[in-house]
Amino acid sequence: MAKQISKLAGPAAAIHDQKLQRGEGGELHQTASGSTDVLTTAQGGPVSDDQNSLRIGARGPTMLEDFHFREKIFHFDHERIPERVVHARGYGAHGYFETYESLARYTRADIFQRAGEKTPAFVRFSTVAGNKGSADLARDVRGFAVKLYTQEGNWDIVGNNMPVFFIQDAIKFPDLIHAAKAEPNSDFPQAQTAHDNFWDFISLTPESMHMIMWAMSDRAIPRSLRFMEGFGVHTFRLLNAKDESTFVKFLWKPKLGLQSVAWNEAVKINGADPDFHRRDLWDAIHAGNFPEWELQLQLFDQDFADGFDFDILDPTKIIPEEVLPPIAVGRLVLDRMPDNFFAETEQVAFMTQNVPPGVDFSNDPLLQGRNFSYLDTQIKRLGSTNFTHIPINAPKCPFHTFQQDGHMAMRNPVGRANYQPNSWDEGPRESPQKGFRSFAEAEAGPKARLRSESFADHYSQARQFYISQHPVEQGHIASALTFELSKVQTPVIRERIVSHLLNIDDALARKVADALGLKAMPKPADAAVPTRTDLAASDKLSILKNGPGRFEGRKLGMLVTDGTDAALLDALKRGLTKAGAKFEIIAPKVGGAKADDGSWIDAQQMIAGAPSVLYDAVALLPAKPAMADLLKESTARDFVADAFAHCKFIGFVEAATPLLDKAGIVEDEAVIALASAKDVAGFITRLGELRFWAREPKVKLG
Repeated sequence: MAKQISKLAGPAAAIHDQKLQRGEGGELHQTASGSTDVLTTAQGGPVSDDQNSLRIGARGPTMLEDFHFREKIFHFDHERIPERVVHARGYGAHGYFETYESLARYTRADIFQRAGEKTPAFVRFSTVAGNKGSADLARDVRGFAVKLYTQEGNWDIVGNNMPVFFIQDAIKFPDLIHAAKAEPNSDFPQAQTAHDNFWDFISLTPESMHMIMWAMSDRAIPRSLRFMEGFGVHTFRLLNAKDESTFVKFLWKPKLGLQSVAWNEAVKINGADPDFHRRDLWDAIHAGNFPEWELQLQLFDQDFADGFDFDILDPTKIIPEEVLPPIAVGRLVLDRMPDNFFAETEQVAFMTQNVPPGVDFSNDPLLQGRNFSYLDTQIKRLGSTNFTHIPINAPKCPFHTFQQDGHMAMRNPVGRANYQPNSWDEGPRESPQKGFRSFAEAEAGPKARLRSESFADHYSQARQFYISQHPVEQGHIASALTFELSKVQTPVIRERIVSHLLNIDDALARKVADALGLKAMPKPADAAVPTRTDLAASDKLSILKNGPGRFEGRKLGMLVTDGTDAALLDALKRGLTKAGAKFEIIAPKVGGAKADDGSWIDAQQMIAGAPSVLYDAVALLPAKPAMADLLKESTARDFVADAFAHCKFIGFVEAATPLLDKAGIVEDEAVIALASAKDVAGFITRLGELRFWAREPKVKLG
């Protein structure tokens, strides 16, 4: 699978305004037009290659002696205190992982040896780019980090809700995040990438284009943390008792299915409730509706890796589920919120290098760099090497070390001996049988800064992702690209991105170019490897093609007034409860309203404070005498108009017709009359479709 080594696979090799020169050894180096300053280390040493870490061979492990990478990543790790540099805004919950059956054939990891065993877990969800005070519905990658407190120590699966990443080599991570964060001279924009620096970096980094398709898709604006997938991103290894290796990729599949929001809706949710995702998780767990994911594994051997179309060490690539179906091995259930946010969610420390015996690493260069960087990051952020003494980070199994003293030490070795070996027969001893063992992979190759040519295809899987989307989702990707690039003030950057899009899908590129008003189409970006057009669409990559088909876990907003039909309201409540869904009562006043039978309807929200963007669908249940006052409420009109514009299902009683008219709504099949309690069952069945996307061309919202 590994091909001839070439610097052509490097990140900026395909850009028009970059030149390639051949060195004395035949290797290719980049020389940028413009600045003549030579990049140096902080000590003033000139840097020969800022694109690739030092490794053994093109596909070998990263070397510890790479002082440039270490200086660069160390400085980056220490840039923020005490907030995380990335993933600063997060929310977590406790739960457990339950193993389905023994996987001893593949791994000796204790967690996978016994069917039905439950392992304590803590999960932290997060956004990447924004600070702690940013809003939940920013267009962003979502962190999906799982800490499993196994009987052999903590295992951290530190992943995202997208299975690929922007870069192939960890040495580029500081550059990526610097470009994505607020621009340093202005300190804005916050929690968004719609600015020159980000898109300039992307336009000069073709390896990012697959991830850009994901980030501009609806995956970047999930409806709920409960409705998104999680991925380990990298290829890992499983080792069994015989130290036989099986490659593995980790996938978390939500029980309630996938769902996202529209961009216009996300903007309004951020204004109405910037804690929307946090509140949703809090409410679900406290109501006993425990979120659940199934852990699925893609398992494969070296023969599969050698025969696969792309390099399994490349973190910008996936293995489509149709090519390698995952197997379900257990479930993750979140059933308890932290007692204190700071003590647990804020202080929890995840590290990719935390794996139990029986799980091992691959030579993925991004994973290699993460393994090196995370420990340093946690020491800086939490103030001491003793961050494992904090309860949320401490193992729940017996553990014994000779580590001592230091800032915040809560425990020290007991006895005379604090070293090994010793003559006193004190303290713990290593165990070749029980301890962690690395896979004995033979490595060979030149010690050099290299990028394998097998990493060089930057467009084929980006195209595959795009053609796998539902036409509605394809439209959303085009709209997202248009919006983001419309905020870029430098025309050449917009043109560069369109030149990359031409290598992904011609119609997409032209749609974005037309929406941006480009005067002329650029030529396609130079590609180190031509885009493959023979890759089949993968339906598993689409949200809309994998909808849950039910309203379970979702929420209906019901607008009531004095005189609301009590029987109809009660039928809706019963039907929603039976379907596993939630509801909120919205009234002109938060105190509630009196139903037509004289009973009191308690409200959770008032119409002026509960826009329809907070709900998955709405039901309009006003009484005719209350309509005159309700029609004077601009928020009532917006409640209905936004629900319609966001393609939601709307149930309504006849008395609400004037409100529909005021909102300018032309009824379609997703605006459903509720004449009596007999209509409830059919309405709730339709709610399982979640959105009526056939309406979208009429409302023209992305």
